[in-house]
Amino acid sequence: MVHSLAFTSPATLIRYGNISPKIGALTRANEASIPRSLFRVQSVQDNGGGPRRLVDIIRVVPEISRNYFKSPSRRALFGGISLLGGFYVAQTISLSFGALGVNDVIAAVVCVLITEYVTRFYYSRPKVTFPIALLNNFKMGFTYGLFIDAFKLAS
Repeated sequence: MVHSLAFTSPATLIRYGNISPKIGALTRANEASIPRSLFRVQSVQDNGGGPRRLVDIIRVVPEISRNYFKSPSRRALFGGISLLGGFYVAQTISLSFGALGVNDVIAAVVCVLITEYVTRFYYSRPKVTFPIALLNNFKMGFTYGLFIDAFKLAS
């Protein structure tokens, strides 16, 4: 039989062993007789069991991702996904602005500016990291998608 602690009397809690009979109902008269060690809050730090806080998990994520992407096959896979993602975004932008016929010139200008900015960002780096390479792959897929869509419109 399970009792809810919110709606049970102190006598019921004492009978089923949920609280000590020495404590009972707390009043001002018997509060001084309770040892303070029963109400002391202590924090225990256990470093051997792994990360316990959200901050610790966030600090470990870069190392985990670095180890995950060490494999050349995973790098190639995510590079291809990034390339195809750029292609998909280009097709979506072209379809949505082309179908509406509104602001398509502004959309083209924004696409060219973003592409040129990513190119400048990529080639100005002394060392190319994996996330920057993924960004460049996305840009290449984006540009390829816009070219393919231009060829479709010309035919």
